[in-house]
Amino acid sequence: MAKTAAAEVQAGDRAVRVSSPDRVIYPATDSTPDITKLQVAEYFAAVGGGLMRALRDRPTALERWPAGVHPGITLSTGRPGDKSDAFYQKRVPQGAPDYLESVEVTFPSGRTAAEVCPTEIAVPVWCAQMGTLTFHPWPVRRADVDHPDELRIDLDPQPGTGFAEAVEAALVARELLTEAGLTGHVKTSGNRGVHVYVRIEPRWDFVDVRHAAIGFGRRLEQRSEGVTTAWWKEERGARIFVDFNQNCRDRTIASAYSLRPLPGAPVSTPLSWEELATTTDPRSLNLFTVPERLADGDPWAGIDESAGSIEPLLEWYEESGLGEMPYPPDHPKMPGEPPRVQPSKKNAANWETDETGTERRREKA
Repeated sequence: MAKTAAAEVQAGDRAVRVSSPDRVIYPATDSTPDITKLQVAEYFAAVGGGLMRALRDRPTALERWPAGVHPGITLSTGRPGDKSDAFYQKRVPQGAPDYLESVEVTFPSGRTAAEVCPTEIAVPVWCAQMGTLTFHPWPVRRADVDHPDELRIDLDPQPGTGFAEAVEAALVARELLTEAGLTGHVKTSGNRGVHVYVRIEPRWDFVDVRHAAIGFGRRLEQRSEGVTTAWWKEERGARIFVDFNQNCRDRTIASAYSLRPLPGAPVSTPLSWEELATTTDPRSLNLFTVPERLADGDPWAGIDESAGSIEPLLEWYEESGLGEMPYPPDHPKMPGEPPRVQPSKKNAANWETDETGTERRREKA
């Protein structure tokens, strides 16, 4: 079979070349046809206004699926020897066009990297040419990469719960944010979860913003029995987990208008709060249906005008009296952090509680 000639996608003022345009990225499902590489690139161009609102001037990691979303293809864990076909790209790919700009970020390890920093829609379209389906922007802007301008509340369904329960938790979260003087903007995760984004003044560092997320999560679980902040899965039960660690340095969430690597090409889709309350199937928000929605207006159009203060949430963190929570396993040990030991595996004989109430490993005699 003759190789299909490259195509071009108009992205703003630029024509972006797309090689192998007929390559199937998403196989057909009962409700959607095959989706090609060209269609993915065209989708990003079509939702350019909303996508750039989410990505502009932000360091952005790329989730690349160059071989497509097919049975047997998995996302790399990053561990040595992992030969998965899909992977995260945290540095600017080789061969990037001269209009692609970058910004240097510092990882928790202290290492640095130049990450993609989208400034125009041609950049995400070129990333689609490189197999990118999902964009993972940092909650910072290039002008100040150490002070987030966004608090992210990730409502993650646990076994026994689903999208409906995440919606219920999000609606309670909205009430709580309003009480704190903050404005929440909601979107589907593209799967079963719900994300609530809160623009904040860039006056606090990552540790403070994470503490604000913990304080908010603890107040939310007091308000709703169906919510938990328990870090260890064995303690969560059939509840919605508030993943506070998504606010750590170098932890990111799929952006608004990103595709997700799931059958049918679902989209992480911004909704109005009224729409969220009536949405039952987030899979209906996909590559085919979302561009038309966005043409009628973006529910997040005013998000940049709603920056607020996290001081009330930091007060909730202090008022809880529960202190620090575990960081992700790949993060350096932090001051005041409790032991990163699964409760069921903790040998009581090897642990003690000091005068401050902090658990620590008992020193060997």
